[in-house]
Amino acid sequence: MDLSFSFIIPVYNRPNEIKELLDSLRLQTYDKTFEVVIVEDGSTISSEEVIGEYVDSLAISYYKKPNSGPGDSRNYGMSRAKGNYLIVLDSDCILPPQYLVEAEKSLQEDYVHCYGGPDAAHESFSTVQKAINYAMTSFLTTGGIRGGKKAVDKFQPRSFNMGISKEAFENVGGYGNIHPGEDPDLTIRIWNKGYRTKLISEAFVYHKRRIDWNKFYIQVNKFGMVRPILNKWHPETKKVTYWFPTVFCFGLLVSIILAIAGFMVPLYFYFLYFLLLFIDALRKTGNLKVAFLSLVATAIQFFGYGYGFFKSTLYINTTDKKPEEIFPKLFFRAN
Repeated sequence: MDLSFSFIIPVYNRPNEIKELLDSLRLQTYDKTFEVVIVEDGSTISSEEVIGEYVDSLAISYYKKPNSGPGDSRNYGMSRAKGNYLIVLDSDCILPPQYLVEAEKSLQEDYVHCYGGPDAAHESFSTVQKAINYAMTSFLTTGGIRGGKKAVDKFQPRSFNMGISKEAFENVGGYGNIHPGEDPDLTIRIWNKGYRTKLISEAFVYHKRRIDWNKFYIQVNKFGMVRPILNKWHPETKKVTYWFPTVFCFGLLVSIILAIAGFMVPLYFYFLYFLLLFIDALRKTGNLKVAFLSLVATAIQFFGYGYGFFKSTLYINTTDKKPEEIFPKLFFRAN
């Protein structure tokens, strides 16, 4: 199959990030030409000057538009891309040199109209970034499936590292206006059109996750809030496991109350879990500080997601209002 790739990269006030990403694209060992489509999503800090440094070494298509969110900006770039296979990236990603080689190799062996790749922590990342990366990708937390190497049925790609054929994009209609949550919504609609998805473990990216603890909490809280909305839109995708962070946090609270009353056994189980988490993080990162901060990241992840999921579930199921009316901040208006 003759594949021609176009990278789709929305950017918002992040010229330094786009520079690192373009550096990594310039170092690809892929021996064919590929397109880089950059969509400036209403930025007040333009990336145009930085992008100008790469026009002689990369086939760049650069567009500016009013701010309308990442999903709409991806649609904007994908509709204008010249390639027949579109690779969507976040601007805070760095690609290893072999990325495109591995992606094409896997697609030639087993073609699918949509794939996703995992993310990893680059050695240059801060300790907090590495800890958050662990919490977001570890099998022992809520992030294991999408970043794992084990094959899973109906893998759900995420748009920090997601490939989709031009055919599937045009047939499905691209991303919706919810954010976050646009990734699983798109994937479900891709499945409903009869297309397969898969994980390409070798096509990984270094995802910087440009966040501190507060921003991380806001992010995972929003992840929790959008899941009940997706369950309402796509009831066939409901899973009891989505309740796990909420139940985990509630159980921890009950365990602390019981411990104060003198019954310590339930709290011991939580202690053993966090000990196992610490050992696993230390084994994988080789850094004592990162391992400790991974416990903090996991606690924030569970509480932020669990609280957001519980609150959203309560609101969604006790009112006749549409999700857009209940949580307007989770939706962008497309241009």
